[in-house]
Amino acid sequence: MAKFKSGEKKKVPQMSTSSMPDIVFMLLFFFMITTTMKENDIKVENTPPQATQIKKLEKKSLASYIFVGQPKPNYRGIYGTATRIQLNDRFATVDDIMAFISTERDALSELDQRSMTTMLKADENVRMGTVTDIKQALRRANALKFGYNAKKPEQQTDF
Repeated sequence: MAKFKSGEKKKVPQMSTSSMPDIVFMLLFFFMITTTMKENDIKVENTPPQATQIKKLEKKSLASYIFVGQPKPNYRGIYGTATRIQLNDRFATVDDIMAFISTERDALSELDQRSMTTMLKADENVRMGTVTDIKQALRRANALKFGYNAKKPEQQTDF
């Protein structure tokens, strides 16, 4: 018959850490691939107005953004408090919009150029005259796919 040893405690074997570097590098590569970098440093105030209906933009990679609003407090000493237009990371005028659209189109493939959408991210306090001037410049640049950035409407509850 077999002898059973009841008095001795068995030791738990140590966990193997040889695959730990592989796991760490897999996680590192995963986060490097899935993380997107912030493209533009927004230099203007941007509180979007409320909308009654919202449609989500399908392909954000095909969107070009125009920011409109008062300069943020740290830029007001240089640029003042008047409404400014920001294209990418620089302040511009309405006359610069055609060149901006042209360079944005050239950066896309020929098939994607037809699907390019121009999004206007205007502050809720921007005057409509400025928005109209921007829309006219976009028409001259033949950028006819256009959208506004807006926040979701607040839910109203009736009691």
